Amino acid sequence: MDEETERLDALTQQAGRWLALSASPAERHTTAVVAGPYDRVAWRDVYARSAALRELAAQFLTRHAHAPDLLADVFLCAYQAAPRLRDSTVMAPSRLLHHQVVTALTQSPGFAALRRDTAGDAYAAAMAVLAQASALRGLLERSREVRERTGRADRARQEAEAAAAAVGEALRQAAEKADGQGQVPAPVAAAVRRAVGAAEAAEDEARREDGAAAQAMAAAVPGIRSAARNAASAAAEAVRQEAALMRAWGVDAGETERMPFEERARLAERLRSGRLARWAELIGRFRQMAAGERARKVEHATGELVGVTLGDDLSRVIPSELAVLGVPELRAVFAARYAAGELMLYDSRGEQGTGRGAVIACVDTSHSMYAEGPGGVTREAWSKACALALLDQARHAGRDFVGILFSAADKLQVFRFPGDRPARVTDVLDFAETFLGGGTDFQRPLGTAAKILEEEFDDASRARGDIVLITDDACEVSETWTRLWNEIKRRLDFRLFGIAIATPGTATASGSVLESLCDNLRTVDDLTDVHTTADLFRVI
Repeated sequence: MDEETERLDALTQQAGRWLALSASPAERHTTAVVAGPYDRVAWRDVYARSAALRELAAQFLTRHAHAPDLLADVFLCAYQAAPRLRDSTVMAPSRLLHHQVVTALTQSPGFAALRRDTAGDAYAAAMAVLAQASALRGLLERSREVRERTGRADRARQEAEAAAAAVGEALRQAAEKADGQGQVPAPVAAAVRRAVGAAEAAEDEARREDGAAAQAMAAAVPGIRSAARNAASAAAEAVRQEAALMRAWGVDAGETERMPFEERARLAERLRSGRLARWAELIGRFRQMAAGERARKVEHATGELVGVTLGDDLSRVIPSELAVLGVPELRAVFAARYAAGELMLYDSRGEQGTGRGAVIACVDTSHSMYAEGPGGVTREAWSKACALALLDQARHAGRDFVGILFSAADKLQVFRFPGDRPARVTDVLDFAETFLGGGTDFQRPLGTAAKILEEEFDDASRARGDIVLITDDACEVSETWTRLWNEIKRRLDFRLFGIAIATPGTATASGSVLESLCDNLRTVDDLTDVHTTADLFRVI
């Protein structure tokens, strides 16, 4: 009987290590970034809402079975305020490549710049993932051997854990077959020994595969780091460009963060592909210039600023003159010039203050506005950029803004932006992207503008509106229309500013239609210069 039995305690001691492994196998994570429930919800939500992300995952899955985990890690790195990576020792071997990629991303120089625009913003983080798609795809293709090696190591590790579990099962059966003295039948004891041998062999194989995978990974690390640097830089640039595009069109970060994902994606695509997409930088510069001119307004100067003159009115002294008082040696010179009435002062025309009625931009959209000036800037792009800056000007002052696009007498479109409510960016884009084509007629757009100001005066008793006519052409107006125009202009007390874009001298010459209609007329020849009309934003 002794030859056919063995004691259970001896078998248990022999298989103790494998029994412990089967009881508590090491946890193997499939994602490298530690994520809480809210982070995981953010990823699932943005993935469900983004067709581009799902399409990217489907493309990756044809070559890489674990692509969704990698994309989730890249998203979380960009989205989390302070991303924290797991130690590589707790990762499933098949995900070690992911861990190395994410580690390289977080350590790349461009990553900090990227996260300034993406942290806490699920849309921007998703955009960062898409921007890195090409680099990640190339990296996975070049890391084929690493993926194969880590895949083998993963399977070997799973087989080793299964073998350890088999030892535990064999011991359980041995315990069931043991008699009261702890004696186990020989066949059952042999099964335990076979299970232990298989576990040892599987563990040896797992170690060999782990070593081979580690060698392949070490060889791939320089390439992974280089690809990660390129990916982070590309993503940072893409996110920066979109943020700049939004700012150029007057969409602030708070507004975009409140937008539903689909609406924001549609808006971004429209901004990138619209008629004036290539002129976003010009639009942004125009708006910045207008904001700067608003800050430079002279609060106590009366009337319309038309230049600089000499005198002794200290309320209108230009800043450079006042700066002289800061130099003790020059104060006597200032006093002498003051006594002689030779200080440089802002010159103004009339006593009328800044208007309170609507700001109306009448923008010519005839065929000739397609023409390009210096730097390839079209007349349309310049005029629309100026009109959008006027929209900002009106909103800053709490005034209504009306955009009137015109060409021939039968082509006119009106866009209203009340001053007491936010301007929807989609409405702004509709105004900026509309182009009518055709000839040029002044009577209908100016008559429409005057009627709008008349309605405003009748409804809200607001007078002193401002009309800005932006055109590249000249046309005739009838004597009857001119008489009616002058009558309503005197009654409503509004001003008409004219901007002639790259127009031959005859259009703005003395006695021309534009010269006779406008209170203030200027010609713009250089369409790359946004400062040509800077003074306009100090008097409107």
